[in-house]
Amino acid sequence: MADELFESDVFTLTDEEGNEDDYELIGTVEVDDVTYYALIPCTDDDKEATEYIVLRGEKDEDGEDVLVSIDDDEEFDRIADIFDDEFADIDYDEGADEDTEE
Repeated sequence: MADELFESDVFTLTDEEGNEDDYELIGTVEVDDVTYYALIPCTDDDKEATEYIVLRGEKDEDGEDVLVSIDDDEEFDRIADIFDDEFADIDYDEGADEDTEE
């Protein structure tokens, strides 16, 4: 999964009321032949967003790829735990000290 973290893909998601918002993909994971996506909102207000949403990839009736909410609490918790573990293993400071020499 680490190779797929922090890709620059942006998804426009539409909620139940028809409102559209942009979300940046921060990671994907495949579990039991299902791909799950972790996304953060693309807002100017909160560049330091720490919360992300998790969606499941599915095919719609036309065979198009779509992202859907995970309604099953057990499935959501299991996938969120996987993302939490992966994100916890990232060293955000890696390379930051390489530019400075004493």
